[in-house]
Amino acid sequence: MKVTVVGAGAVGASCAEYIALKNFAAEVCLLDIKEGYAEGKAMDLMQTASLNGFDTKVVGSTNDYSKTANSDVAVITSGIPRKPGMTREELIGTNAKIVKSVIDQLVEHSPEVTVIVVSNPMDTMAYLVHKATDLPKNRIIGMGGALDSARFKYRLAEALDCPISDVDGMVIGAHSDTGMVPLTRLATRNGVPASTFVDQARLDEVEQETRVGGATLTKLLGTSAWYAPGAAVSELVRAIAQDSGKMFPCSLYLEGEYGQNDICMGVPAIIGANGIEKIVEIELNEDEKAKFDEAADKVRQVNKALDV
Repeated sequence: MKVTVVGAGAVGASCAEYIALKNFAAEVCLLDIKEGYAEGKAMDLMQTASLNGFDTKVVGSTNDYSKTANSDVAVITSGIPRKPGMTREELIGTNAKIVKSVIDQLVEHSPEVTVIVVSNPMDTMAYLVHKATDLPKNRIIGMGGALDSARFKYRLAEALDCPISDVDGMVIGAHSDTGMVPLTRLATRNGVPASTFVDQARLDEVEQETRVGGATLTKLLGTSAWYAPGAAVSELVRAIAQDSGKMFPCSLYLEGEYGQNDICMGVPAIIGANGIEKIVEIELNEDEKAKFDEAADKVRQVNKALDV
């Protein structure tokens, strides 16, 4: 498998590193507009190969999309990152232009590619890829739900004071501070409802901490996080490479699912060789459905800023 990562900044380099470390891809092509930057990152990563025991070839390129030809999967991290106090939605003007240029060139050289969108505002950028290309809906995936769910599980384990491997939980909705819907009702510890161990007030705190997880890190770091986003991407790519049929919440194009149409929103899906193998519809209660619909309304407002 050949994987292209567009954008060699912190998030893109983290994606490339985790994909290489997991050793399931033959080649990772790292691309950036900054002269020599991707080449330097790729060389640095390759110099860890003998130390970390991977055989994945990592190459870098300065804006030469011919090097990305015949990619099976392409990850788009391009765009300006969040700064403290910024919302993901405030990035739309600049990042929409960048993502549109990137996707046009990617598809030109890899018409059968599966695209994973990381750039923010992510649900709107995934929607842009749908509208700007002829790629089938199963080959366009927004990464957000996989990352948000990982942050949810971190907070759940913290609240339950247990190993993180014990907990399971899922976040649907929009990849935004006000649009995430952490499903605390369905969260478990080894199959036992989380509500068995902590009260609803503590679960409400977990829900809020999850929603502002990205903003919390941006405030601490001065920019967007990169380790967890890179790890989330690598797991999505691995599910495609290994045709694992693993389920992740992702931002997907909906055509009636969850009562929504013509929008990208975070919902659970089975991921395999064809990208999205199946959208999984779970029964939401009244409160969860209301939050999901409210998030969809907010995403639509952001989508209106797109010139598509």
